[in-house]
Amino acid sequence: MARSTHTVTNQPPPLTGYDVYGADRALTSAVERHLDPALLETARSELSALGRAAGSAQVQEWGAQANEQPPRLRTHDRYGRRIDEVEFHPAWHRLLGKGVSAGLTGAWGRPGGHVRRAAAFLVWTQVEAGHTCPLSMTHAAVPALRTDPRLAVWEPLLTSAVYDRGLRPAGEKAGVLFGMGMTEKQGGSDVRANTTVARALAEPGTYELTGHKWFCSAPMSDGFLVLAQAPDGLTCFLVPRVLPDGERNVFRLQRLKDKLGNRSNASAEVEFDGTWARRVGAEGRGVASIIGMVAATRLDCVLGSAALMRQAVAQAAHHCAYREVFGARLLDQPLMRNVLADLAVESEAATTLALRLAAAYDDGGEQERALLRIAVPAAKYWVTKRCTPVVVEAAECLGGNGYVEESGMPRLVRESPLNSVWEGAGNVQALDVLRALRREPAALDAYLREVGAARGADRRLDRAVGDLLTDLADLEGVEARARTVTERLALVLQGALLVRHAPPEVADAFCATRLGGEGGAAFGTLPRTAALKALAERALPGV
Repeated sequence: MARSTHTVTNQPPPLTGYDVYGADRALTSAVERHLDPALLETARSELSALGRAAGSAQVQEWGAQANEQPPRLRTHDRYGRRIDEVEFHPAWHRLLGKGVSAGLTGAWGRPGGHVRRAAAFLVWTQVEAGHTCPLSMTHAAVPALRTDPRLAVWEPLLTSAVYDRGLRPAGEKAGVLFGMGMTEKQGGSDVRANTTVARALAEPGTYELTGHKWFCSAPMSDGFLVLAQAPDGLTCFLVPRVLPDGERNVFRLQRLKDKLGNRSNASAEVEFDGTWARRVGAEGRGVASIIGMVAATRLDCVLGSAALMRQAVAQAAHHCAYREVFGARLLDQPLMRNVLADLAVESEAATTLALRLAAAYDDGGEQERALLRIAVPAAKYWVTKRCTPVVVEAAECLGGNGYVEESGMPRLVRESPLNSVWEGAGNVQALDVLRALRREPAALDAYLREVGAARGADRRLDRAVGDLLTDLADLEGVEARARTVTERLALVLQGALLVRHAPPEVADAFCATRLGGEGGAAFGTLPRTAALKALAERALPGV
């Protein structure tokens, strides 16, 4: 009698058919905490609809397709004419269209817009992270363009809920996407070393650019903010992809980067050769003009890393809820429960901090703006660095299955270092924090007010605040310790937020291990006193 050798047992079902938003307790709690009650019902409805889409098998398949079939560069058409186009898989356009319609480029001027967008961005990134790059840059371009009233015509197009693909003059489109080009071969983060030259044209405020950009993501966007050297110094410019008369601007795509992750998103090297541009802000004030865009994209790096952590932890918890080993579910095994609980605490801390920063954008008050000056680069430094160890440990929870492409975990692993590098790597963030501490007393005051709201709630947090103040008492010669100071700023802020807003078991585990020194260097080393069962089950996606 023939016997089947392919009966499948002890394998978890796919993590599909669930509400990515509604299943995330840390995220739903943060949204309810930071939004005006009058907005909550509408926001819940919007976010749950997006969460159900993100958790559907169809949309998850789009994410896999966009990743597996990366963009292709076409420099010339069949007749030899230069066209400089990038072709994307249809799944990319479907994901991008859904992201635009869900408001991921439309936070500015909308009540509670930044919190609502941040939550949606965190949800939608979990489907496929690469396509969120143009969504992030389009959203972030608004504050940069607001520095120049002549460019106000662009804002309604940037914040539109319509994804209008195809290269046409912006005036003929219902919505546009934006990119950014700052770094060059010789400079990287040192944008003042840029050699791209801007020559003034007869029409006031217009220039032609000549030079090379080493990284230009989403090169099929409708417009780009770039930095170039004008007569009075480094200046910000708006470069449209297509000119108002329908002629394509000189925007020569030399090649697409072959990246570790983020493979669905095209990152190009671009040549400017007499490329038409309009100045944004005053000559010589390029960094000041574009800094609002940089700050907004840095917050998106925090949100993106929080999203990757959450998806990795959800996958690990889901697997362990179904997989049995030695006669019991992995979720019920004490050591695995410790690992999952520890990962869940890290994920919740990242989400809680990210949404608090989004709420500061919505508030817009002087103290909140001052808080962002320190908290955004500190969060960008720390949360993005924690992403990779979280994702790698979560993949290990799946055993060999987590090392196989079909599980989706390798894609998360490859994506996990990106946000630490994009928009200024770790040293850039740490030095930015140090600069704010030295030059902007209001920023430190706002930070201390924020963490001071949790004073007396946890002795380990209080002690960590005291140690931090000792560190900050003398900022001379501290550059070599800038990473240490930045890490502590981020951890203390996370601890303060969790003590105030998270369930006691989450705050206690965080303060014990991240601030009190009771944990080990690896995940899965929470102390015996930690509420492991409650923490691990809190991470479950609840399918």
